Amino acid sequence: MYSGRTDVGGFRLRVVSKIVKSVKGFGHEFSRRHGQHATPYPLARIGIALGGGFARGIAHIGVLKVLEEENIAIQFVAGTSVGALIGAIYCSGASAAEMEEIACRVRFRDFARWTISRYGFASNRRMTGLLNNVLKVKSFEELRIPLAVATTDFASGTGVIFQSGPLVQPVRASCAYPGMFEPIRIAEKILVDGMLAHPVPTKPLRDMGANRVLAVHLRGRWDVGGVPRHLFDVIGQCFAIAQENSAALWRPWTDLVIEPEVKGFRYDDFEHSCELIRAGEAAMRAALPEVRAWLNASSPSTSLSTRAMPDPAVVPAD
Repeated sequence: MYSGRTDVGGFRLRVVSKIVKSVKGFGHEFSRRHGQHATPYPLARIGIALGGGFARGIAHIGVLKVLEEENIAIQFVAGTSVGALIGAIYCSGASAAEMEEIACRVRFRDFARWTISRYGFASNRRMTGLLNNVLKVKSFEELRIPLAVATTDFASGTGVIFQSGPLVQPVRASCAYPGMFEPIRIAEKILVDGMLAHPVPTKPLRDMGANRVLAVHLRGRWDVGGVPRHLFDVIGQCFAIAQENSAALWRPWTDLVIEPEVKGFRYDDFEHSCELIRAGEAAMRAALPEVRAWLNASSPSTSLSTRAMPDPAVVPAD
């Protein structure tokens, strides 16, 4: 009698076990088909690339100001030339309001001085003091937001990206505009302005892990009058033309390009900082709907710009 009850109980347990497994299997299949327990869709990891433009680069502050006001988090920043300068200050912990205050009082003499050199007519050594005063940290590792600073190897013409170590020298090198500022030597390399290899450093953001890339491009002539006033206007306009013709280097890596209206400003219009910041704000506000769409997207990761992209060509040295 005892053994008979054991057999019946075992049979019932086996039946219940099969039913439970069937229910679980149906649940897993239903979830798989309807996405109830699927891997969560990845959040937008937004990177912003800040291009060069000398004084016009102050418009970057307006772009960052709007993103800050709208609570749109930026996970990565990459900068070239003035974009590297502003990116370093912002990533070190300065707010857009603090940066606006700094921009409104900075002039050419605060970061550069004219000099006699076979390599350039000016030195940006004073930028060391400026950066030491405004940066809240001194190294890449201490930054609150990961930063890539783009420079160009003078010998090979290839881009050199800095993401670790001390901040000041890479930023100075990124701002070393050929013909105007002396090149900067770092670790046996002679480095000049990052705009030659990375006019707008979008690819470094992809390498850092960004799946959405916002590029700020400061389109405009070096001399708004069209007639050169001096040697710097000639050199500057030549580089401006070259930058426009090298858009294929950076646009393929971009999801959205913002172009603040800065054509009416000269390269040295530091006294018009407030207007330049407003230009950046206006351009960013116009782009907000698309950026918000990234944040609200509920599509697989392949839609968040994880597609394969071609490697841009290396800019050859002359």
